[in-house]
Amino acid sequence: MIASLQHNNITYNVDLSKPLDISIPLDGTSRNPIAWYLDKPVIEPVTNEDWTGSVSKGAAINFNNIRFNPHAHGTHTECLGHITEEFHSVQKSLKNYFYIATVISVAPELKNGDMVISRKQLKGILKGNSSEALVIRTLPNTTSKKSRKYSHTNWPYLEESAAKFIREIGVEHLLVDLPSVDKEKDAGKLKAHKAFWNYPEDPRLKATITEFVYVSNRISDGTYLLNLQTAPFVNDATPSRPLLYKITYL
Repeated sequence: MIASLQHNNITYNVDLSKPLDISIPLDGTSRNPIAWYLDKPVIEPVTNEDWTGSVSKGAAINFNNIRFNPHAHGTHTECLGHITEEFHSVQKSLKNYFYIATVISVAPELKNGDMVISRKQLKGILKGNSSEALVIRTLPNTTSKKSRKYSHTNWPYLEESAAKFIREIGVEHLLVDLPSVDKEKDAGKLKAHKAFWNYPEDPRLKATITEFVYVSNRISDGTYLLNLQTAPFVNDATPSRPLLYKITYL
């Protein structure tokens, strides 16, 4: 299905029948990616006295409980409430679900023993361009990201100045293929989160961060329409399914 849309007085076409899914599905097996020192998610039938919610075990239906953590077990979208004492739900942050997004690929640089994404790198790649959403794919990019065990690995992260730059160019929705935009063990400083959300100086309640995406190598760097789908959880973070659509300008 072809849709004609307009943004900033520019008209373009999008084929809505060809989404590019950059989410990682939740899988109750060892294939699921994991961070933050947790075990894999659990998906199992409800058991009640002599009844088990599984057709293979004689029930009329499959009736599973699911136990997981959105931050640790896959693609999720979070709001300012992730780092504030007062409660904020990600559902209140998102009022629209379609955004113009820029996809970029970045090879983190070695600095003081860490692999980091710097302001200089982002400025060089974006060259003054900006969109409502920014999707960062780190290099090298392999399918192992979809099942990697990240705990105690000191994954790459955004320098504080890089996150501030992203905020300054007007990005409202930041998506990364890492468990966090921040260093794994940073003593709770959360510099990139705070810089992006401009916290505590002037908190950006409508801005979101989506972590743990996977951007296939078949998806080229460039501009897309982003559909940021989220599960309706009343929480600081929720599982999400970001979809990209190729844009044809008229």
